[in-house]
Amino acid sequence: QVQLVESGGGLVQAGDSLRFSCAASMSGFIHYTMAWFRQAPGKEHELVSAMHRTCGSIYYSDSVQGRFTISRDNAKNMLYLQMNSLEPEDTAVYYCAADRHNLYIGSRPTDYDTWGQGTQVTVSS
Repeated sequence: QVQLVESGGGLVQAGDSLRFSCAASMSGFIHYTMAWFRQAPGKEHELVSAMHRTCGSIYYSDSVQGRFTISRDNAKNMLYLQMNSLEPEDTAVYYCAADRHNLYIGSRPTDYDTWGQGTQVTVSS
C-alpha cells in the first residue's frame, strides 16, 4: 500500500522558515508527479507547488512563488518543501500528494490519487 507521511509542521512567526518532508513508501517513486497542497480553515485545497515526474518541470502558486522551493530525492523516496519568509496567510494544513497517471501537473486534488495525513503550519504575526 502506497503511503505518504509528512513531517515538519509547527508554530512559527512571520518571516520564519520551515522545511517540510514527505516520505513515500511506493516503489517507482521517480514515476510519480509529486505535489504540495494546503487547506486553510474554511477554504478549499490549494495547489502550492508540484514537480513533474519525468521532465522535472515545477509549478508554484503565485502566492508562494519566490518564497517556497520544492525538491525531491528520488534515491530516498523523499519530497521536500522549503518555505521561507512565512506569512500569516500561509497558515494551513499542508498535504503531500502523488500522481502516477496524468501526463501533466494537475492542479486539482482529484488529479492526485495518494495523499498524506497532513501537517499543520500556523504562522503568527
